[in-house]
Amino acid sequence: MSEPVRAVIADDQALVRTGFRMILSADGIEVAAEAADGVEAVAAVRSTRPDVVLMDIRMPRMDGIEATRQIMSGGADETRVIILTTYDLDHYVYAALTAGASGFLLKDVSPEHLVAAVRLVRSGDALLSPTITRRLVERFAPRDEAKAGLHRDLSGLTPRELEVLRLLATGLSNAELADRLTLSATTVKTHVARILSKLGLRDRVQAVVLAYETGLISPGGPSATG
Repeated sequence: MSEPVRAVIADDQALVRTGFRMILSADGIEVAAEAADGVEAVAAVRSTRPDVVLMDIRMPRMDGIEATRQIMSGGADETRVIILTTYDLDHYVYAALTAGASGFLLKDVSPEHLVAAVRLVRSGDALLSPTITRRLVERFAPRDEAKAGLHRDLSGLTPRELEVLRLLATGLSNAELADRLTLSATTVKTHVARILSKLGLRDRVQAVVLAYETGLISPGGPSATG
């Protein structure tokens, strides 16, 4: 039997936290702690080491973006963050992704979708589709070519892994990658896992962001269907 999923809920509204706790608990997800602001969220994660954090963006003392950044840079390697907000604004999403979040949901998400999102992110997958991530990165990623490549060294990747990363960044799923490269789905999954491991990335969303920020693929470049 697999270990239960443990979560921290960070939101400045007590009613929202209570609602999320009831939804998660009803599906067997343990809520290890609640936090009313970003400072409490960081402390809660450090003390309980949850699998997943449901993080609001706009909170007093410290917002969810900065809290996510501190959590991800503080050695919580196994913790994943899902940003939850009423603000469906692209710049919030991109800021959350670059801070280390693995996904983004609006607060009007259905209970079923919320539970599925927590379990998906806990399994190591990303909640945001690569296609949506591509749109965000094309809009907000740095466009200064002089800075390209400074964020992460890609020299450790094999030519095939670079090819997989480049195609992954255009929004292709594993199945589409397998079809494009004439490889088995298992082989593609292995390539993606090695890319993430070599580059120290948590999920595919971070890989897409990195592909743009290093200049491996350029904003406005070939699309997934082109």
